[in-house]
Amino acid sequence: MSIPESILIAVSLCADCFAVSLCSGVSIKKVRGKDIAAQALAFAIIQTGFLLAGWGIGEAVMGLLGKLARILGILLLGYVSVSMIMEGIKGDGQSRDLRGWRNIIISGIATSIDALSVGASLSFTGSTFAGIVPLLISLFAVTALSVVAGIAGGHRIGKAAGRWAVLGGGIILAIIALNILFEFV
Repeated sequence: MSIPESILIAVSLCADCFAVSLCSGVSIKKVRGKDIAAQALAFAIIQTGFLLAGWGIGEAVMGLLGKLARILGILLLGYVSVSMIMEGIKGDGQSRDLRGWRNIIISGIATSIDALSVGASLSFTGSTFAGIVPLLISLFAVTALSVVAGIAGGHRIGKAAGRWAVLGGGIILAIIALNILFEFV
């Protein structure tokens, strides 16, 4: 796999990481560099790990795994989006963000299900570990950068729009979850 192909796949796989980070960033009251770095690193590790796990699992269990992965993705995104919508409606300042490890891991897994599928499909095509290394490196870097950009951009939007931005972010995540559901059905 070429480096340009790896970067394009990485960008497409981390679009949902960017969306979740952007939506979450609207609720962050104070942006701290170490928090953003930890969140970006966690998302990048989870996303890259899921790609590698998918590649390792391969063709043998992909049919069952694909269905379960989509259901899991729908449930996790649904949970995060409903929580954000409720917090936006309440407007009590208790917004969900990515600073808790539980929230980071749930969001990281929810946004990495597609990487698992891509990894498995790469194994179907006979890609070797050496062949997917450029993609693993690209995915790690692009995911980390997208989370940093999403949180920073979302924070700016949140300062300007307040609880309405949190409500909007939750609605966007709900739309993403519904999109996955309709593709599944």
